[in-house]
Amino acid sequence: MMLRLEPFVPHAPDWRVGWAALWPVCPHFAPLDACPQDPLHHGEGDVGIHTRMVVEALVGLPEWRALPPEDRALLFWAACLHDIGKPATTKQEDGRITSRGHSRVGALMAREWLREVGAPFAWREALCGLIAHHQLPFWLNERPSPQRLAISTAQDCRADWLCLHARADALGRICQDQQAVLDNVALAREVFSEAGCLSGPYPFANAESRLAFWERPERAADYPAFEDFRCTAYVMSGLPGAGKDTWIRQNLPQLPMVSLDAIRAQNGVSPRGNQGRVIQAANEQARVHLRARQDFVWNGTNVTRQNRARLTKLLRDYKARIHMVYIEVPPNVGRQQNKGRGRVVPEAVIAGLERKLEPPTLSEAHEVTLVVG
Repeated sequence: MMLRLEPFVPHAPDWRVGWAALWPVCPHFAPLDACPQDPLHHGEGDVGIHTRMVVEALVGLPEWRALPPEDRALLFWAACLHDIGKPATTKQEDGRITSRGHSRVGALMAREWLREVGAPFAWREALCGLIAHHQLPFWLNERPSPQRLAISTAQDCRADWLCLHARADALGRICQDQQAVLDNVALAREVFSEAGCLSGPYPFANAESRLAFWERPERAADYPAFEDFRCTAYVMSGLPGAGKDTWIRQNLPQLPMVSLDAIRAQNGVSPRGNQGRVIQAANEQARVHLRARQDFVWNGTNVTRQNRARLTKLLRDYKARIHMVYIEVPPNVGRQQNKGRGRVVPEAVIAGLERKLEPPTLSEAHEVTLVVG
């Protein structure tokens, strides 16, 4: 299904939000109207009321109106979708209503829906980054190392837009500490600015400096790390049927490959089964190449940051240069291509992977190649 999202974005001269047309468009909006919030922080009522208030607050900001149309659309839809993870995470705890983890859950839900409706990849990922981090400006300055956290966040999310969204999020609620929240957002913007990452990622000296910054709390952001790689590991990432095998044949045919599909076939392990044996065998094959300082390809889905983190730790231990290659095709194309594979992945497994999909970013690898189409 293709859906044009820009016609829903308000425009001059009246900047009116067409709620009657907008609300039925996304299946994640209706549940917001039945999702309660803690009255201490949200005296306005349910998440649906809050979402509408946030969007109206954003549309009223001169800074938002001054943005180019594509950026206005991105921030508008981020405001619409920012709390869609709350119905799945809201619970009662000690007499209070909480929704811990709703930012990350909401980013995953938004990505899945935006893939289905055909939103452009870079635009979609910028929007999901805002949703994943949208609470951070409220408390950034209260953390022990706010500049370090700001630099980490700016790698995956544009900070000036994040703070603009946070202002609208604070204005779109009824609470006693609203001014304090707005002050925190303003302070967060200053932290990003002083850290040198307000309008883009921090300019690390090189790729190794970037990865070492996250691994070593004592490492300063401006420290120029020495790059001395023993080999390059090409880590494939993408849903089943995206075309990873084809890309490898066309671009890296000369390199040895650690293939999780091949290991499953050799050991009779189903994609639905326990993958522990498969990963263990793959790690042993990888160690052979790493010890020999041999470039190689790791071919698997690797669609979540958590799964990639386990692999990248192994590769970092052997001083490999990590080059992630992410392949994405429209959902209908991927499902059709999966049916033509020698080893078809069950649709239920693909659906589960789609719900967890997190494309790799430069916070995880020395280099990321995106093959999207």
